[in-house]
Amino acid sequence: MGQCAAMSHEQRMKDAGIVLPEGYPPAGLYVSAVLVDNLLHVGGHGPVGPDGRMIGKVGSDIDLEGAQLAARLTGLQILRVVRAELGTLDRVVRVVKLFGMVNCAPGFNQTPAVINGCSQLMHEVFGEAGIHTRSAVGMAELPFDIPVEIEGIFQVVPA
Repeated sequence: MGQCAAMSHEQRMKDAGIVLPEGYPPAGLYVSAVLVDNLLHVGGHGPVGPDGRMIGKVGSDIDLEGAQLAARLTGLQILRVVRAELGTLDRVVRVVKLFGMVNCAPGFNQTPAVINGCSQLMHEVFGEAGIHTRSAVGMAELPFDIPVEIEGIFQVVPA
């Protein structure tokens, strides 16, 4: 009964005023997500804002606050894919893992703080089910010079 009385993920997102963006098609020979048994594997996505794809190196072109926004925007892209694949975010049982990559300038080592922008979004949308394991690593370069790329694994209710 406790789970039935819980607020739905879709309702929690709506109440928070979170709107999912339009997306980009895959940039190569791959799909955005693959469902295997009860795990949805979402491939790497990057930040897309109102003015298009964000670009820049964190620690030189983009400060920590801007990078956290980029991670949040990336999380919105991930949620868009999850909803498109499942039909509703309410099929998500929990966020299992995020893997975040940060396009870092030499000396920038605050990658966990950057990826918190996405982790906080997952907590806002999924509540306690949004708390996950995570890796946050720095990279010399990312595709198209995006500041962050994040992928995720979600446990879902079978269709």
